[in-house]
Amino acid sequence: MSDKMEVYYFSPTGGTKKVSSIFADAMEKEVIWHDLGSKEPMMERPGSKMIVIAAPVFGGRIPSLVREKIEKLSGTGKKAVTITVYGNRAYEDALLEMNDILMKCGFTVIASGAFVAQHSMAPEVGAGRPDGEDEKEIHKFAEAVKNSTATENVHVPGNRPYKPEMNMSVTPISLSSCTMCGKCVTVCPTDAISVSDGAVITDAEKCIFCMACTHVCAEQARICPIPVQQKTEQKLSVLKSVRNKNEVFL
Repeated sequence: MSDKMEVYYFSPTGGTKKVSSIFADAMEKEVIWHDLGSKEPMMERPGSKMIVIAAPVFGGRIPSLVREKIEKLSGTGKKAVTITVYGNRAYEDALLEMNDILMKCGFTVIASGAFVAQHSMAPEVGAGRPDGEDEKEIHKFAEAVKNSTATENVHVPGNRPYKPEMNMSVTPISLSSCTMCGKCVTVCPTDAISVSDGAVITDAEKCIFCMACTHVCAEQARICPIPVQQKTEQKLSVLKSVRNKNEVFL
């Protein structure tokens, strides 16, 4: 493999970037990073022979934003590694969906991994992950990829048709303590947020509930609606003491 590697990632709350950074460091290559959450035009023709796609799991699928962007990649003659990052619940069809898209784009997907990170909406679930043990497993995965001579697509679990996409009928909200700094507007990957007449407006049609806006707010004035937060925490409470595993496919 060449000494360069390109990583296309979407990491609205930091978990996916952390996992993909650990993997990239272990690969010991020069890395070119492409943020799929950026509003700048995406490099659709990777220059490296191998790329990595890393994305969080939203309700068992990859985010629509990621799907729409990676469908445009040109992968003929190139190899890919796919990484999904899930919040200690399940990754379901996300890895299969990502691999299917890349194969249609011409890539050969030689390895895939599903790794756990702290849940973005219920931080007590998967708290502190990826931790030291996860890091060891990610490093082991990277070593296997470095030594891989695979020329065929890897098989991963999942179902076709994929499960229905997560469809939230609400959006994050801004509290009265909001200072109108505009950071949430800047970081929103779908341009769903605007400030008008002293109020923060969120377009529910554009919002993908990625939580990037809540993560970036230094004043903690941007939050998930309380009823949604409580329902999510209640639903996932049984996972607080569970350590779900990372899975790799080579």
